[in-house]
Amino acid sequence: MQAARLHEYTDEMSEALEIDDVDRPDLERSDQVLVEVEGAGWCQTDNHIIEGMWEEYAPQDLPMTLGHENAGIVAEVGDEVTLVEEGDPVICHPVQTCGICRPCRLGEDMYCENSAFNGLTTDGGFAEYLQTNERAVIPLPDGVDPTEIAPHADAGITAYHAAKKAVHELNPGDTCVVIGVGGLGHIGLQCLDAMSAADVVAADIKDEALELAEELGARHTINSTDEDLPSAIMDLTDDEGAQQVLDFVGADETTATAPEMVAAGGDHHVIGYGGHIHEPCQALVNGEFSFKGTLVGKYAELQELVALVDRGDVELRTEVYDLDEINTVAERLEHREIEGRAVITPP
Repeated sequence: MQAARLHEYTDEMSEALEIDDVDRPDLERSDQVLVEVEGAGWCQTDNHIIEGMWEEYAPQDLPMTLGHENAGIVAEVGDEVTLVEEGDPVICHPVQTCGICRPCRLGEDMYCENSAFNGLTTDGGFAEYLQTNERAVIPLPDGVDPTEIAPHADAGITAYHAAKKAVHELNPGDTCVVIGVGGLGHIGLQCLDAMSAADVVAADIKDEALELAEELGARHTINSTDEDLPSAIMDLTDDEGAQQVLDFVGADETTATAPEMVAAGGDHHVIGYGGHIHEPCQALVNGEFSFKGTLVGKYAELQELVALVDRGDVELRTEVYDLDEINTVAERLEHREIEGRAVITPP
């Protein structure tokens, strides 16, 4: 089969991955599932993996097939698998978990001590077939297209996970700010709108993104190139600030807004990454606000997100590309030329 593989770390996205002929994966355990990939979402994390940014955080044996946002049709199942059978459409949680370590027993499967992360620590779905396990597959409702829903396996669940944490702290009439209405942000905004009665404010540097935000339910929009974001938020909230901020950019410039914008006791959720947090401890003490990181989400949360998709509460804006266009996608995303999410389809 064909697979898009990373052979060495590079900053040159035009030469990022090579299309190799590799063996189709075999099922090695009785709990494993082989999925014929219908769609695999391209993520900014893929760019960061190519750059080597994850090397010190996750073991990576190169060459490796990337792709952690995967959906498709079950092609084969191990002897003990009962959840799905051949021919079932599924979306694949990116993390294959063991189910028996303490974090798994506590329901915190993202912290599994024996996990394998598709496209990060083990071969992913930029290929014709993906090897995963029963604990990672979620059957799709009738009428849900695996190609269209694939990016929800990471982008969607990450945005949903952050939104769900924020919603727990939001009351009707509170203000929640979404920074960056791109591939993740446009999903997070819809989740917030579906799950809370807070006033959602969207901030971006592109007018097209802000028009999309209005279409998807934002009550207010702010072009942060034209306006000072913290000042605009304080004006909107009578100097109280935003109770929750979801930062889908994660740049130095966006994290730096927290002390001036987050309400006392509020949270600045860092979802996008690549920047840093450089704030004096006194700023956190004085405002008693927190920075909170977000990495993907739980299996159960992906089930919940699929339910929102099935109800029509969350939709994806996608662009579809063939596998042999994969480096074009990497380049376009690096230059912020893709609106919504890019989906790779195998030959």
